[in-house]
Amino acid sequence: MAVDTRTPTQAAKPARRTSSVGLKILMAVTGIVLVLFLFAHMIGNLKIFVGATSFDHYAHWLRDLGAPLLPHTWFLWIQRAGLTLAVVTHIAAAVVLARRARAARPVRYAHRPKVQGSYAARTMRWGGVIILLFVIFHILDLTTGHLNPIGDREHPYANVVADFAPERWYVTLFYTLAILAVGFHLRHGIFSAVRTLGQQTVAGERVARTVALVLAVTLVAGYLSVPFAVLTGLVA
Repeated sequence: MAVDTRTPTQAAKPARRTSSVGLKILMAVTGIVLVLFLFAHMIGNLKIFVGATSFDHYAHWLRDLGAPLLPHTWFLWIQRAGLTLAVVTHIAAAVVLARRARAARPVRYAHRPKVQGSYAARTMRWGGVIILLFVIFHILDLTTGHLNPIGDREHPYANVVADFAPERWYVTLFYTLAILAVGFHLRHGIFSAVRTLGQQTVAGERVARTVALVLAVTLVAGYLSVPFAVLTGLVA
């Protein structure tokens, strides 16, 4: 009978490797959920170009979605709970994987060679922090209304116009930085998710990079079109 001569640390490596793969898959799946929400939310935001009546009607429709099966605003709260769970899971998996990566390289070199990689890949961590801060601000601003100049839940269109008024240029600047961070995060995240879910060919990698770039640019352009339309007077 064969005897397992591996040390406990060596025997644990395959299990940890499997666990890491599972965490990467979890990150990919939760990331996809968040991306789908971002695009759906962006499409809804673009209704502001149709006019105040249409935009306000859309906002009120979201609150009544699911009626009469669901009480007023329940759909939104269920959605928020699901998105919060996805975000927390996504961040937790990223933190665990980052710690494991650092633990696998315990020796710090005096002259560390420069790592080749995209700007998005090198800024995923800080981008994530910026996005998290922006989400908190965005909720307090346009969801609860506490940080909005008007904060009128019955008139979402007016809230958006007041939020990105020229004198509140700093809000537009923060919004822009956050959306750009989302774009970089999305570009790298989509490509990583595709690889995690099984894509390994060279041709497929080129397609994944192109698709990730197109989706990221589309998302950034769609979200930034609203504040800059208000800033320039196109929407008032």
